[in-house]
Amino acid sequence: MPVKSLNLEKIQSTTGNVYEGIVIMSKRARQLAAQEKMELDEKLKYFEGFEDEEEYTFNEEQERITKEYEARPHPTQRAVKELLEDNVYYRSPEKDKEDL
Repeated sequence: MPVKSLNLEKIQSTTGNVYEGIVIMSKRARQLAAQEKMELDEKLKYFEGFEDEEEYTFNEEQERITKEYEARPHPTQRAVKELLEDNVYYRSPEKDKEDL
């Protein structure tokens, strides 16, 4: 995966603060990774408990599913893209208190 520089000014214009933008992206990346892991575990859980006679067929299917998930963009890349495209909903607890 090549290293790509980010436009910090664009992140700042999106969130108002560079550091806040980085925190938002990191939290979103964790959400995406957890969701992806849960989906993968759910799909692979199907293969538990089968007899050894069809193990070769099941191993191929498990490998295909795993490679499909490995081919996806990294959760961090997707989180950055979502933030820069303004597709992430976020709120600030401090601002919510001020509104009350």
